Amino acid sequence: MPKILNVETAIPPYCIKQEEVALFAENLFSENFRDIKRLLPVFQNGDIESRHFVHDIDWFKKPRSFKEKNDSFIEKAVELGTEAIRKCVENTEFATYSTIDAIFTVCTTGLATPSIEARIMNHLPFPEHVKRIPIWGLGCAGGASGLSRAYEYCLAFPKANVLVLTIELCSLTFQHGDRSKSNLIGTSLFADGTACTLISGEESQCVKNAKKPLAKIFATQSTTMKNSLDVMGWDVKDDGLFVIFSKDIPAIIEDWFKPNVEKLLYKHDLSLKDIKHFIAHPGGKKVIEAYRTSLQLDDSLLDSSRGILRKFGNMSSATIQYVLKDHLKKDIQTGDIGIAAALGPGFSSELLLMRWE
Repeated sequence: MPKILNVETAIPPYCIKQEEVALFAENLFSENFRDIKRLLPVFQNGDIESRHFVHDIDWFKKPRSFKEKNDSFIEKAVELGTEAIRKCVENTEFATYSTIDAIFTVCTTGLATPSIEARIMNHLPFPEHVKRIPIWGLGCAGGASGLSRAYEYCLAFPKANVLVLTIELCSLTFQHGDRSKSNLIGTSLFADGTACTLISGEESQCVKNAKKPLAKIFATQSTTMKNSLDVMGWDVKDDGLFVIFSKDIPAIIEDWFKPNVEKLLYKHDLSLKDIKHFIAHPGGKKVIEAYRTSLQLDDSLLDSSRGILRKFGNMSSATIQYVLKDHLKKDIQTGDIGIAAALGPGFSSELLLMRWE
């Protein structure tokens, strides 16, 4: 079965404290919300202390065109994506650029054709025959979906080594002229981040030479809820991408998520009691609480998700790889079973089961 060899991140340069963003939002939204003081606690109560952005906060104080924001997306995505890939490959024993067979690039916050990994290949010594598989539009579920698709690729080609690159620059979707509550909530929550994961098939020389226990992915499950297009996503307008973010997401998770997880576990003769590690995309404080309530999890299983949310905010698809990297630092016992989970537009979920061997 395919295994996870390494996860690395590339952190944008500007670390901005949550209170700074709250002051920015108060100044911007005060003309449109007479009760802005009543709404501002969303910044303090979201369990986020800081976030990282590709520009300083002054850059967002004036309107920017869709073209200007997307040009910035391409430039910064190439910079951060190159850094994340370089760290992932060069910090993995026995891996080299020449051993990489495919790159899955996951993104929902900017547009580029040629896609970002094609541009990155001009900066790093990849062989010209590397397969490129861009994945767009899966939002917060995209990181887990990318890992699942890489797992399936390595099942088909067991000698393969595959990179999953997630690049989300959520700040560049900020709409200066949008005074909706959805935009206010998004301003309190979303951030920029990039991550890269190396997954290898069981016959890969990198796996054979590994000297430590690795997380083996042994099952995945994708689920899409019908008639749920209005739960989250983008409304594409002349000025770019406007956030759709339903307040009902935590309630949907509590009602829908547990049967979904149990269905996957049942197929493999497992139950929730067998799960020692819960690698969850932290969509927000209420989403994390909905995970805990729905699955009746021990609170400690969500420590990594809370820690990443607190330090980095919601970086859409990249966030789960930040959580995964944090988990891989832990003292995990051989044979432990974990589940990775992320939710996104559609409304959809992506689940992965893994065992440390």
